[in-house]
Amino acid sequence: MTLDQKIDAAGELIGRVFADSVAPACVTCSFQTECMALVDLVIAQKPDIPVLFLETGYHFAETYAYRDQMTERLHLNLVNLASRQTVAEQESQFGILNQTAPDRCCGMRKVEPLFRGLDDYGVWFTALRREQSPTRANLQTVDNFRLPTGKQLLKVSPLADWTNADVWSYLKRRGLPVLPLYEQGYTSIGCAPCTTPPADPDNPRSGRWAGRKLECGIHIASD
Repeated sequence: MTLDQKIDAAGELIGRVFADSVAPACVTCSFQTECMALVDLVIAQKPDIPVLFLETGYHFAETYAYRDQMTERLHLNLVNLASRQTVAEQESQFGILNQTAPDRCCGMRKVEPLFRGLDDYGVWFTALRREQSPTRANLQTVDNFRLPTGKQLLKVSPLADWTNADVWSYLKRRGLPVLPLYEQGYTSIGCAPCTTPPADPDNPRSGRWAGRKLECGIHIASD
């Protein structure tokens, strides 16, 4: 499909979900490129949709500045989801978990806050793409997702079949600036202590967690 066809298909899917569901909807956004493309498409149809950002306390200064810039520019209904503990409290009690136990750190600062926040919604739009990682190769455009509480969400990934080139072309077409860290060679951007430019130029996510894992856990459903 051409980019125009992918844009049309994504917009039609978003519109269909809004038309078919009476449940409150949200969109998660890390302010990476695909997230900005998705948010732009979603707010075109629902300008006041809550935009959920995982405020881990460990983000790059550039990420926070860009988040604030784009929130103002696009008039986003931003909702910051934070851990129950501050970074100082967590490090005082458990040490530097992002070095010693990154899974546990992600669990406390990303997974638990997100799942707690998602409990208020019935539809969850994500910017996941199949191309991003082997763990996402079989991503469904529309799927059911069960929270630890047992609540079922409709998880919608309108950009599932988009390539990285599609995303960048879309943002250029829309005149949307990108997070400045991309200019420094970063290709997948998370928390500062666990993010470097990619170790493998053919794997955009190889700069995450020093290659120790592929996912933080927020996209893994409960059994």
